[in-house]
Amino acid sequence: MDEIDQKIITQLQADGRTTLQEIAKSIGFTSMGTKKRLERLLKKGTIKVAALINPNALKLHPAIVMLEMESAEAMQDLLNRFEECPRVIQIFKTVGGYNLIALVVAETQETLESISMEKCSLRCSKGIRRSEFYPVSDTYFSPFLQIREGLAHKERKVTPCKVDCDLCNRFETQKCVGCPTTSHYKGSL
Repeated sequence: MDEIDQKIITQLQADGRTTLQEIAKSIGFTSMGTKKRLERLLKKGTIKVAALINPNALKLHPAIVMLEMESAEAMQDLLNRFEECPRVIQIFKTVGGYNLIALVVAETQETLESISMEKCSLRCSKGIRRSEFYPVSDTYFSPFLQIREGLAHKERKVTPCKVDCDLCNRFETQKCVGCPTTSHYKGSL
């Protein structure tokens, strides 16, 4: 990646809707030259242009979940179980005491409590030695997150994590809005 690529990336990070002409003007290239540079960055997987969501604007509640997994097999099982969960924004494999760190989001404080302790929680998976759950109070530098809105299609009968919301006490007592992938979901995602 050279200085030109860095300028393109910086401009797209400031505004993902920047036109090729605007980028070309800032880097001193033609629109065609800029297009080729941009296509190369996309093709190599260096960048991806996507819509990010401000959880504060939607009154969403993010949290960080730290997990110590007992084995690589348990870790893979957890990753497979939550791969299509719209509440899980990102999972990071780390080196240290906690070897998985997840960024999650919920629509209400009560739903956040549900995903911290109920059967649909990352923390309730098999093979977890210990875990920590930290609701995020403030976000600095940029409030935008890549919330996986496309997974919240409200079409499934069974949740991706295989938990039945209808049988959950917190869902029945309206302390949780349910899973955004299912037809009985009552939230805003």
